[in-house]
Amino acid sequence: MTKQINVIRLGLVSYANGLKIQEHYVKKMKNKLTPPENAGTLLLLEHKPVYTIGIRSLNEYRGGLITFHGPGQLLAYPIVNLKQFKPSVKWFIESLEETIIQLCKQEFNLNANLIPKYIGVFLDNEYKVCAIGVHSSQFITHHGLAINCNTNLTWFNHVTPCGITDKQVTSLSKHLNRDISVDTVVPLFKKHFEKVFQCKLTQVDLDKEIQHLNS
Repeated sequence: MTKQINVIRLGLVSYANGLKIQEHYVKKMKNKLTPPENAGTLLLLEHKPVYTIGIRSLNEYRGGLITFHGPGQLLAYPIVNLKQFKPSVKWFIESLEETIIQLCKQEFNLNANLIPKYIGVFLDNEYKVCAIGVHSSQFITHHGLAINCNTNLTWFNHVTPCGITDKQVTSLSKHLNRDISVDTVVPLFKKHFEKVFQCKLTQVDLDKEIQHLNS
C-alpha cells in the first residue's frame, strides 16, 4: 500500500511561525491525532530573511552552525513517522539528499553530488546548493532542507554558511544563468520526493486552528 503524505504550501512565513506550524504537526503525530494511513505532512515554504544557528546533538543532524534562510529558497519540512518508512535518521537524510540530487540531474542536467564530510548537496563538487538539517524525536522528524532557487546569495557573504570554509554557496539560477523560481521547483521537488520516498503526496490546507500563523 502506497504511503500517504499530506503536502501544505505555506508561502512566505517567518521562521518563528514556521517553527510553530511544524511543532503543531509534530504534536499531532505524537498524539496519534492523524489517520493511521497518513504517514506525515510535508510543509513547503519560504522564510522571511533570517539567520539561524543549528546546535548539533545526538538527535540533531544539521550541516553546521549559522546559515541563512530567505525568499527564493525552497524550504521543505517533512514531518513524518519514520516507523512507517525506515526507523533511521541516517536513511532519512540520505533520502532527502537523493531527492535533490535526482531533481538537479534529471530536471536541470546538473552535476549534483555529495561530499563525504559534509551534509547537503553540492554542484560540481564545489558549490553548495542545498542545506539539510533534521531533528527527530520518537521517530517523528521535523526541519528538513533548503534548496537555493533564485535566492539573493549576498546574504551568505556575512556569515560562514554551515561552518564550511572551503566551498561556495550557489543557487540553481546562478549555476544555470537563468531564473529558476521556487514556483518552478516545487512541482519538480514533489515529483522526486514521491519517487525516492515511494509515497503519494496529497495537497491539503493548513489546519484551521493555526491558519493565523501563516503570515
